[in-house]
Amino acid sequence: MEEVKLGILGMGTVASGLINIIEFNNSKLIENINKSLIISKVLVKNPDKKRNVNLDSGVYTSEAYEVINDRDVHIIVELIGGIHPAYEYIKAALNNKKHVVTANKALIATHGQELESLAVKNKVKLMYEASVAGGIPIINTISENLAANDFEQIIGIINGTTNYILTQMTDCGLEYDYAVKEAQRLGFAEADPSSDVEGDDAAYKISILATVAFGQRINIKDIPKEGITKISKEDIKYAKELGYNIKLLASAIKKNNEIELSVHPAFVPQDHPLSTVKNEFNAVFLRGNAVGELMFYGRGAGSLPTGSAVLGDIISIIKNCKIEEQSSNNSIKIVNKAYKPYYIRFEVIDKPGVLGKIANIFGENNISLASVVQRQKNGNDTAPLVFITHEVERKNIDAALEKIKNFKYVTNIASIIMVENFK
Repeated sequence: MEEVKLGILGMGTVASGLINIIEFNNSKLIENINKSLIISKVLVKNPDKKRNVNLDSGVYTSEAYEVINDRDVHIIVELIGGIHPAYEYIKAALNNKKHVVTANKALIATHGQELESLAVKNKVKLMYEASVAGGIPIINTISENLAANDFEQIIGIINGTTNYILTQMTDCGLEYDYAVKEAQRLGFAEADPSSDVEGDDAAYKISILATVAFGQRINIKDIPKEGITKISKEDIKYAKELGYNIKLLASAIKKNNEIELSVHPAFVPQDHPLSTVKNEFNAVFLRGNAVGELMFYGRGAGSLPTGSAVLGDIISIIKNCKIEEQSSNNSIKIVNKAYKPYYIRFEVIDKPGVLGKIANIFGENNISLASVVQRQKNGNDTAPLVFITHEVERKNIDAALEKIKNFKYVTNIASIIMVENFK
């Protein structure tokens, strides 16, 4: 039987998951592709270290180019992460006319266009399904199964760490700091969770999805982002009372010839499917002009789900090696007006006329109000005052708040969170 030899760069969680899937699903794979997958070489830091995979010790090497330059290796699988030296390794592999599969979201979001062009030039494939949403086959679904659609919306919960943290705050009443520690204890968050909780991880992923869906390269610098570090138990409580759950959403919305991009915490209506996605799970909500609304749900990370996505790309390469260069529609304008309803929570001195003064400033900036919630005093002279606006551009909100913050009876602008209406 014909063999397809793999060279794997890195031996972490995803690589071990990939190797274990190949082993225990071997008969199914042979039936599917009529070929045998062989792990030929694996790049590791320490070749003598014991690992939880069934591989001969002779496949391990600490020299990257021993894998990349091996004439017998057909497909390079890059699973070391980060931009450097992964970028240099993938370039070298493509120039060696080897197909490449990667789960590296930061690299694809930053250098994807260059690397895709290099793949086309060398008549090989660069595939990266596992870079977004773990085991959910969202990239190939957009680019192949739903290719006949003109996409209008991509809105996703695509970072499992932040979704776990927000779920624990919502369902268990945990404070933010304690929820982060729980996520770290269970392995959902890194020792330094900043890339997740500050929105960087989700921004890389929505950059990739928007590029695939809209046929235009999205620069990571064009995506406004806000993480979840400022979300409090009070915001969670008000969200529940008003019929919402707070989620970190990554969104790319196209209207006419304009694209709106963002990563932001949002009030999501409790009756919307995205609102029910809990813990480390991911989900992507799509709207296409032909297919209508769809939602894809599954585990966003982990050894086996992400390894499954990597293996799916490997199988796709084996089955179909025809190379097609993606078209780029550079006529679409990125606007990022952030035209949404907003939840705004103030702490104010409990005096007559305070509510009216703030409402007047909103009105002067063309902000109309959908609802107002005023609570009793907090045990001192201050009281919470909560507004939800109708749809308005973020610049109007910022202009109003610039005036309101100087009002002597406003002690704190505690929270500003988008309200997602999925229109």
